[in-house]
Amino acid sequence: MADIDAFVQAEADALVRELSEWCAIPSISSDPERAGDVRRSAEHLAGLMEAAGLDTEVLAADGGLPAVYGEWLGAGTDAPTITVYGHHDVQPADPLEEWATPPFEPTVRDGCLHARGASDDKGQIHFQVSAIRHLLAADGRLPVNVKFFVEGEEESGSPTIDAFLGEHADRLACDLILVSDTGMVAEDVPSLVTAMRGLIYFQVDLRTAPADLHSGSFGGAVPNAIAELVTLLAGLKDEAGRITIPGWYDDVVALTDEERANMAALPFDPDQLKAVTGVGALPGEDGYTPLERMSGRPTADVNGIWGGFSGVGTKTIIPATAHAKVSFRLVADQEPARLEPLFERWVRDRVPDHVEVSVRSYGGVKPARTPLDHPGNRAAAKAVARAFGKDPLFYREGGSGPERALSDALGAACVYLGVMLPEDRVHAPNERLLLAHYYRGVRAAAYAFEEFAKPEVATALRAPAG
Repeated sequence: MADIDAFVQAEADALVRELSEWCAIPSISSDPERAGDVRRSAEHLAGLMEAAGLDTEVLAADGGLPAVYGEWLGAGTDAPTITVYGHHDVQPADPLEEWATPPFEPTVRDGCLHARGASDDKGQIHFQVSAIRHLLAADGRLPVNVKFFVEGEEESGSPTIDAFLGEHADRLACDLILVSDTGMVAEDVPSLVTAMRGLIYFQVDLRTAPADLHSGSFGGAVPNAIAELVTLLAGLKDEAGRITIPGWYDDVVALTDEERANMAALPFDPDQLKAVTGVGALPGEDGYTPLERMSGRPTADVNGIWGGFSGVGTKTIIPATAHAKVSFRLVADQEPARLEPLFERWVRDRVPDHVEVSVRSYGGVKPARTPLDHPGNRAAAKAVARAFGKDPLFYREGGSGPERALSDALGAACVYLGVMLPEDRVHAPNERLLLAHYYRGVRAAAYAFEEFAKPEVATALRAPAG
């Protein structure tokens, strides 16, 4: 295979300039006024991919923001097909006053590229495109067939991804999905994500009377909506930190001994986590470490609660209504559609008859998991070891994304190759990309395509599921 190390050393500055030009485009998908910039970002990426040697097209589902599709299918029918997934849209940059340099004026300092999107996710897609450009220029071919799906709505919750996949699943069909939208736990600890948690989100609305009541005239004789809601929410977990909703854990795939051993080997310091977050304790489910609870176990959180009077001064009322936002992170194999009615039933069973209650669902995201021993994970681990000079550890990501939707639509497993770091301030002011990690990402991507093409891996990837 072409000398990827020599390419990175020779082209390092040019690669950063090219990435900086792309990061200068404010492709904020959540802001309707930036829709033109999201399209400009897609077209810019399409140009980079065309220059790399990919056949490229800008596509969008009806009503959606543009995604970029690219392909190189010259490896033949015996070689596996890899679909690279990521996104070119970015988070809003607010608050602007907290940026050391403007978010869309990319700046290199202290060995990092500082810009919105530098890590999440333009830098990670760029290292994939850069690796392919060099391999095609040097060898005239790739060891595997490659497709790209780079969406423009991930930072807005991927609202049209199901429609997009329904329309373009045949074009995206592959033997493995290579996700480059994750990170590593530390600069000196190469690591690979193997799972993403799912999510479901609810609003609970509770009423005890037609209107607020005078606390002097009626206090002690009528129910208080906020008190009823607080009592309800306090029962979400038991003393062991487990969610009390019947059936909630029925489908949970437990952490394996190998997964727990990998997590135990990660450089995690509970006291440092408390210092970083500013909290005084790390409560949670008994029998699991904080790191295991944050990534490999289901969680329940009250995200907001309101009702009654919260203005300046006093107002002596007994609130008639109270409201709460409640979210649950899910792990494999929990399904939002099965769990939503369990929560609604639990709420209705626990409120007294004199309380009116409604539960509104905001939908959910399915969890995704690829076993550690999947041939794609083992091949990616070898590629990362070659690029970083050290065998990687495996861990689960606590956040949620569209990876399960991709996996279900394309009938392929997800393998995660990302180089973001916890210090990269993703979604925050002063987002950055450690350039040393970016360069290793270019190498790892090239090595991964080579590892996926090895006969034993290719055969396993192309084998029918089951």
